[in-house]
Amino acid sequence: MPDRHSKPPRIAVVGIPGKWSTEVLADALEARTGFRAVVDMAEVSLDLSRGALICSPPGYGELNLCDLDGIIVKKISAQYSPNTLDRLALLRTAEQAGVRVFSPVASMEGLVNRLHCTLALQHAAIPMPETFITESIDAALDAVTRFGGAVFKPLFSTKARGMLLLDSSDDPTALRNTIETFRSDNPLMYIQRKVELPGRDLGMVFLGGRYLGTYARVNQGDSWNTTINSGGRYAEVQPDPALIELGQRAQAPFNMDFTTVDIAETDCGPIVFEVSAFGGFRGALEGAGVDAAAHYADYALEQLTR
Repeated sequence: MPDRHSKPPRIAVVGIPGKWSTEVLADALEARTGFRAVVDMAEVSLDLSRGALICSPPGYGELNLCDLDGIIVKKISAQYSPNTLDRLALLRTAEQAGVRVFSPVASMEGLVNRLHCTLALQHAAIPMPETFITESIDAALDAVTRFGGAVFKPLFSTKARGMLLLDSSDDPTALRNTIETFRSDNPLMYIQRKVELPGRDLGMVFLGGRYLGTYARVNQGDSWNTTINSGGRYAEVQPDPALIELGQRAQAPFNMDFTTVDIAETDCGPIVFEVSAFGGFRGALEGAGVDAAAHYADYALEQLTR
């Protein structure tokens, strides 16, 4: 094991090579330490006999992640799935070897699964949309009737991928068939009452529990959601202190080094949709003027050298 205090820390970025947020974070770390390694978890192998996490990022023949000082997980996979948890589990080997993983693996695991995140938020008394979880088709139909409009959400997804909007006025037979199809891919159905949004929702950015800023995602068309994937755009917003305090409380149970909290303002008061396992850099920069990559790099170095 190398002496981790004899020279600038070596911090790798786990992400998606070529993607802007991954590369800009690697750039920020390289500018501060002279070291650059972008790691695709699909290319990482765990050798239990050696206690090594082996990969070959650009510029290296072979790199053992357990020999590093730190690893920042910007993105563990392109889309969330149960395999995301498997990839996170591999990083426990690095943690056990003394490598500082940002954010801690246990913290990220608690947010990748939508149900686990929801239960933690509910336990912390954070206001959320009315939520119903079931494996029963009949119970799901009853929930749609009761809610009027309902959003069915996969337990593992981001940016509204795989989500389904249903209305109680839909043809009953077609409604049942649609729910059955959804359940074939999502045996445990996560159902929320559709919330009427004022054309936007908010992303609140936190680093080490400290508030950095807030951006809005603004709906640009007739989509029911505001995600950038559905045509939304980022915009600046200045939330009031009470809203910031809500975001602070929502992220607190998860012990994340970097995260965003998705909040919507409704006629009945603000609600929290979710806390992100990884958090977005582009919204922070374009909407809030926050260079999250630079802040995160400085934060990681401070944590490793203090």
